[in-house]
Amino acid sequence: MTDHFRAFSFVDRILSDAVGSRITGEYVIPGAIDSFPLSLVSESIGQCAAMSAMKAVDFQFRPVAGIAGKVEFLREAEPGQTLSLEANLVKADEEAVGYGGIASIDGEPVVRLHDCLGPMVSMADFDDPDAVSSRYDLISSNGADTGAFSGVPEFSFEMTSLNEGESAEADFTIPDSAGFFGDHFPRNPVFPGTLLMDAKLRFVEKLAETLAGGGNWKADGMSDVKLRAFMPPGESLGLQAEVEEIEGDKATIFVQSRRGKRRNSGARVLLSR
Repeated sequence: MTDHFRAFSFVDRILSDAVGSRITGEYVIPGAIDSFPLSLVSESIGQCAAMSAMKAVDFQFRPVAGIAGKVEFLREAEPGQTLSLEANLVKADEEAVGYGGIASIDGEPVVRLHDCLGPMVSMADFDDPDAVSSRYDLISSNGADTGAFSGVPEFSFEMTSLNEGESAEADFTIPDSAGFFGDHFPRNPVFPGTLLMDAKLRFVEKLAETLAGGGNWKADGMSDVKLRAFMPPGESLGLQAEVEEIEGDKATIFVQSRRGKRRNSGARVLLSR
C-alpha cells in the first residue's frame, strides 16, 4: 500500500475554501496511535493553507516550510479527537504562500500560527500534480478515509555537551528511510520541518531541566522559526541550544541545527514554569 496521503497527510476534509484567501478543514487524529505532538498539529494547519495555495496556482507549484513568526502551544491534542482547522492567507502565488491559522478541538484553541511564509517550488519536482489535484477534489467533496496515519518513529538524539542552565549540544541523524518520506515528498524525499521542530523541543527540554530554581518547564510556543535548507534522508545535523533569558517563571532558549558549520534552521523556544 502506498504511503502517499497516508503517512504524513493531516487534512481529511476541506469544509470551505475561498481559494487563496481563507480555508477551513478538519482532521481526525487516529485513535490507534500513541500520541499526536503539537508539532504535527502545526503541520495540519500548514497543510490546510497549502491546499488553498496550491489550488490558487493550479497545482503547478507547492509550498515548503520556511518561516513562522510565532507558534503558540495552547493545549494538548489527543488521539481520537478532531482538529478544526482554519488558515487565512495573505499571499498565494507562484513565489510563496503567506498565512496565519489556528487548530481547535471542541472550540478550544490548540495551536495558533502567526506570520508564516512558505516559498513555492515546482510541484512536478516533488510530487505528482494530478495526484495532488485529485486529493484536493476528494477532501473537498466526500472527504478522505480517516485513520490512515499510523504515527512516526521516535527520533533520538545523542547529547554531546551540557553546560547546566546555560547551553547544550547534541547530534541528530535523519533516518535513511521512513514511511513519511513516501508522502513528504514522493519525488524528492525531504525531512519535514515540523518533525525537526519536535526533536528540538525534546532537546530543549533536557536543557530546561537544569535551569536555576528547578521546577517543571513546558514549551508555550516558538518564535522566529526559520528553516533555511532541505534536509534529505540520512543527513547528520548538530543541535545547539543556549539560554537567552530567564525572568521569573518565563524563559527563552534559542535552538538551532547545523549541517557542518552552516546553520540550516533556528528558533526561539518560549517556556514557562
